[in-house]
Amino acid sequence: MGETLADIARHRSRTDRPKLVVRHTDDGVQHRSKVVIQNLDFFYGRTQALRHVSLTVPEYQVTALIGPSGCGKSTLLRVLNRTYSMYPDQRATGTVLLDGEDVIGPAVDLRRLRSRVGMVFQEIIVFPMSIFENVAFGTRLHERLSRAELALRVQEALTRVALWDEVKDRLRSPAGGLSGGQQQRLSIARALSTRPEMVPMDEPTSALDPLNMMKIEDLIDQLKQTVTIVLVTHNLQQAARCADRVAFFFLGEMIEAGSAGQMFVAPMQPQTQDYVTGRFG
Repeated sequence: MGETLADIARHRSRTDRPKLVVRHTDDGVQHRSKVVIQNLDFFYGRTQALRHVSLTVPEYQVTALIGPSGCGKSTLLRVLNRTYSMYPDQRATGTVLLDGEDVIGPAVDLRRLRSRVGMVFQEIIVFPMSIFENVAFGTRLHERLSRAELALRVQEALTRVALWDEVKDRLRSPAGGLSGGQQQRLSIARALSTRPEMVPMDEPTSALDPLNMMKIEDLIDQLKQTVTIVLVTHNLQQAARCADRVAFFFLGEMIEAGSAGQMFVAPMQPQTQDYVTGRFG
């Protein structure tokens, strides 16, 4: 590309694709907080992975988590829908409020939580079943729908990821026959099939070529109209293109968070400045 992140931010007024655009939270629309995290600590056994993390995630925006490998970004995603609860040696302390409800509290309904908070993983996950059944899988877990209702839900999810027209004539074919980019959009459709309010995405384009990466980024831009997105990415240009807000993590701590423009042009902390300018990471 040849452009620095500061260049990308300065050129944010340009809207022609594929030029890179940084979006600000100060967009004339007030976004309420979807998630409020306060003093979050996380442990894998005796190893502490997150330390005193406090972060606010605005509704209907993309919040990108950046930082070097092993700094706790993916761990934070797994806290949001309590994925860690499936493992006995993992635990979280602090407060994580989703619309005011503490999702790491003992009284939370995990089944309901996971229907509200979808998840898209770095590794493309396609089950050894048909395209239709891959998308319907999550909905079957959380809801009892008639056959006709389920078919409409699957169509809705596939349409939202711009995959319906590509697969509508082969819904009963094995999903493994799809291309890599189609499989990742299928994974996102499965997450959307429960009509979640928030979708954390863990490096959803890391295994994709540039063309399919752009398709996923365009999809993220569309989805945020109705869904709150938390995006983990090591691609700083992707964070600049997609994110409204950015949070920088280092060694399990959140160093700072702010609008994408501020974080890439004028970060407050020296560690953030070093990371976004490529001095380490």
